[in-house]
Amino acid sequence: MSKKEENSLLFIWIVSVVATLGSLYFSEIRHYEPCKMCWIQRIFMYPIVIMTTIALIQKNTRIAVTAAVFAIMGGTVSLYHYGIQKLSFLAASAPSCGAVSCTGQYINWLGFITIPFLALTAFILIAGASFYLLKASKAK
Repeated sequence: MSKKEENSLLFIWIVSVVATLGSLYFSEIRHYEPCKMCWIQRIFMYPIVIMTTIALIQKNTRIAVTAAVFAIMGGTVSLYHYGIQKLSFLAASAPSCGAVSCTGQYINWLGFITIPFLALTAFILIAGASFYLLKASKAK
């Protein structure tokens, strides 16, 4: 495995670990109860940590495809979730999310940074690094 591939894999792992720890911080330390859409985003993020940990140990770049798929699916949910928080025409059609509203915003830093926005950013970084890793591994 080349240094570019190893660094890409390490970057994916770091982003996924930070996102996972961030979500756990908000729910376990700040006591923000996640809505159903937040849980779906977690379902896509948490396995990336496990997959890339194993891939780093095995020096396996083939995980890039799986990480990209998880990131795209999770990112799609994050984008929709962010949309229902910030776009009034989407908020009106938001699904019922149970005890915690999916349109609620526990944080709203700088007027646009919400928890789904943070998740979307992580998913975009992971997808981008995964595509870069795919390209780097095919260039050999």
